[in-house]
Amino acid sequence: MRSGLFAAMSVLVVVVLTACGGGAAPPAAPASPAAQAPQPPDPGLPAALAQQVSGDGAFVHLQQLQGIADRNGGNRASGSPGHEQSVDYVADQARRAGFQVETPTVPFDFFSAGAQSLAVAGAPVPNVVALTYSKPTPPGGVTAPLVVLPEAPADPTPACDAADFPPTTRGAIVVARRGVCPFAQKQRVAAEAGAAAMVVVNTEAGPLNGTVGSVAESRIPTAGLSRADGDPLFGRGGVPATLVLETRAESRTTRNVIAQTTTGRPDEVVMAGAHLDSVPEGPGINDDGSGSAALLETALRLGGAPRITNAVRFAWWGAEEEGLVGSTAYVAGLDPERKRDIAMLLNFDMVASPNAGYLAYDGDDSDRQGAPAGPPGSDAIERRMLAALGQVGVQGEGTDFDGRSDYGPFIEAGIPAGGLFTGAEEVKTPEQAARWGGAAGQAFDPNYHSPRDDLANLDRVALDRNTRAIASVVGGYALDLGGPDGVPPRAARQPR
Repeated sequence: MRSGLFAAMSVLVVVVLTACGGGAAPPAAPASPAAQAPQPPDPGLPAALAQQVSGDGAFVHLQQLQGIADRNGGNRASGSPGHEQSVDYVADQARRAGFQVETPTVPFDFFSAGAQSLAVAGAPVPNVVALTYSKPTPPGGVTAPLVVLPEAPADPTPACDAADFPPTTRGAIVVARRGVCPFAQKQRVAAEAGAAAMVVVNTEAGPLNGTVGSVAESRIPTAGLSRADGDPLFGRGGVPATLVLETRAESRTTRNVIAQTTTGRPDEVVMAGAHLDSVPEGPGINDDGSGSAALLETALRLGGAPRITNAVRFAWWGAEEEGLVGSTAYVAGLDPERKRDIAMLLNFDMVASPNAGYLAYDGDDSDRQGAPAGPPGSDAIERRMLAALGQVGVQGEGTDFDGRSDYGPFIEAGIPAGGLFTGAEEVKTPEQAARWGGAAGQAFDPNYHSPRDDLANLDRVALDRNTRAIASVVGGYALDLGGPDGVPPRAARQPR
């Protein structure tokens, strides 16, 4: 799962897609007239599928992904052999199950960071993280006084406009609160004001990881700090500081895996996705091996030619951790008719967090948090997801469409979206701990984006519950897109 707002993640990618726009190819012509006779949809499919899948089945795939990471430097990051082997594993499994499978290639800007440090008046500040695509500092770092932008609780856009930066910004290291505008915008405006570097302090608890957009958009060295580590800086304007960011960016390629059933209407597609890449820092077994494995378990149990009404298209995205690259490229490669073919996007990013929550994306914005409601139909998907969690014995709640995962480009294209999530670096509240168990006041996944995101740090119960809920929802929509929890019919869709 990417950190930061989706608007802050725009990436410049050259999309290398297949002739059919990057999606699954149309079903091949049947070999004989007998093969043309459609099988009637199976009304018992959703319940049977939910019964057949299991967390244990998904865990088998997670063992394979862990083994791939272990053989490849401890990670499965896009552009690395570990990700390529993960793609081959998933694609081979889907082909064996009878799906039509493609692995379209997408170029992207790869980013890595070495030394990252900040010292203020000679005292180190802990947990400094270079924002993705940040410019490197010169050898030895940038040494300059801190210019601290004042905090205004009523202003949600600090460091977003030229007027926010005083004349003393020139040549300084700017310290600013995160706020809501994209990191790319913050560092661009700071650079135009003459800042030598920038440090962004999180508004919420937990570390700040994000992106300045792309290599092309990067202007100055830019780092992030947690609220706890960064708050003391707001009283230290004018104090000399040294920021060191050793970063490197280069062009690489990644692949998506797209697998579609050979049955069901190809103009009423139920699409379900998870990202297959990890961060370079770890194997990514929860983020998002868990969503990828639950999706693969569902796909294999469904099979490539199920008795369904609507085609099902599974996607395992590449380079999500580099800024939603794979899913963004996929949507960009679809013409209006192909976008209209997609009835919905179901997204599953982190479904086995060790201090798990049970969260469904807030399609109707009933929680009144952050982003607005999703496109029409997203509210129905949320209801279906919460009902599926109830069927496996747990009461879910909403979570904001904050743009941090691969539903983002689909929502931007006007495609209804929803999904399940067990939480990342956000802290579990006492009320959530009372409802779901686990530890209040601690992160849903304390191993987020770290080497400890491995097989030993999963909630197997959450994995099983979410896998069964995923199967139930996918199977239900494969049979029928209508009803009280339905989505708009194709004729009513107006993709952007």
